[in-house]
Amino acid sequence: MNPGLESAETLALKALAWLAGSEELFPVFLGATGARHESLSKSASDPAFLGSVLDFLLMDDAWIVGFCDASGYGYEDPRRARAALPGGGEWHWT
Repeated sequence: MNPGLESAETLALKALAWLAGSEELFPVFLGATGARHESLSKSASDPAFLGSVLDFLLMDDAWIVGFCDASGYGYEDPRRARAALPGGGEWHWT
């Protein structure tokens, strides 16, 4: 998958729904991102916020595996989607 902006947003929305379905992980997400439960529906239309959803997901391989296994995406798809969203350009460490 080499997502454009629209498909990257779709993947991020599915990741947000996956996070919201986790009683254990969702509070961690809210705390880490500063997101508020009350404003999630409004925030979910912001591509920059969706980037932060994927930033969070990409922090832990187990979360990536869990999301991808549950949603049918390949393990590299969240990283590619993140690169398509604002602020997600490829990182170069050298």
